[in-house]
Amino acid sequence: MSTTYSAAGVSIAAATRAKELMGAAVRSTHGPAVLAGMGAFGGCFDAALALQGLAAPVLVSSADGVGTKTLVAAALGRYDTVGQDLVNHCVNDILVQGARPLFFLDYVAAATLDPEQVAAIVGGVAVACRAVGCALLGGETAEMPDLYLAGTFDLAGTIVGVVERAAMLPRPELAPGDALLALPSSGLHTNGYSLARRVAAREGYGARPTLLGGQTVGEALLAIHRCYLPEVEALRATVPLLALAHITGGGLFDNLPRVLPEGLGAEVERGSWAIPPIFTYLVEQGQIAEHEAFHAFNMGLGMLAVVPAHAVPAALAAVPEARVVGQITAAPGVRLI
Repeated sequence: MSTTYSAAGVSIAAATRAKELMGAAVRSTHGPAVLAGMGAFGGCFDAALALQGLAAPVLVSSADGVGTKTLVAAALGRYDTVGQDLVNHCVNDILVQGARPLFFLDYVAAATLDPEQVAAIVGGVAVACRAVGCALLGGETAEMPDLYLAGTFDLAGTIVGVVERAAMLPRPELAPGDALLALPSSGLHTNGYSLARRVAAREGYGARPTLLGGQTVGEALLAIHRCYLPEVEALRATVPLLALAHITGGGLFDNLPRVLPEGLGAEVERGSWAIPPIFTYLVEQGQIAEHEAFHAFNMGLGMLAVVPAHAVPAALAAVPEARVVGQITAAPGVRLI
């Protein structure tokens, strides 16, 4: 008896159907710089067109995923948000070095491909790409029945952006006394979910604790990762922006030092910003120590920006939701005070 690919657990027809369903969403992100996209063996992007007017363009790239947030999405049967999480996370990562996005590639893998599910995921990727003027240039949809558990999927992506070399961040003039501003997060974004899922399992994703204001725990955990491109552009147009730190895996303690000159640190003042209720819930339910919470979660600090102290009033006028949360210090390390 002959053996077929479908008998081994891989459906070429399902992959083809998924591509048909996502086609319009992908093409909606294309501009004149896209020379070859979906269906080509490699995406082609007209760099001369995209980089014209830049004196010394520097390409900035990043690859990331949404981690085990995919398990929350699968448990709730909600697949239209994680694609936005992925793009926004990657946009924020290159934004830290001052770059604007040019194009994006995604990777979706599962034990068994569900064309409608994949189309919803990639549709979310396209939504976020359109919002920042980024082409969804290509990607991969993989069915691997013996590698992934039934009902699960993985989602990752790669972004390429550009920045004028003279405008790269962080700036060398960053110094002690500079102010630390925070742009609020929408929730966990895409980090800390292995811990959050363990805590949430005690009451379940359907629980509606009073402090979440009517939201279920699952809904709060699926809050879309914010993209900070508009706010950062507003700051750059108004004040001297010295550095940015995207608070992702490793939290406040690991991410802020990545953009500070050697020997410098920061003090962050407790109570100077609003901590979203989902973090309060997780910390209380899981009896999570403060240092562990700020190491695993962003705790409401989605993006940190460093500006000169004299520029704080102008920065707050440009981005009213920003909060002054601390300052740069001459002592290394990050301290909560």
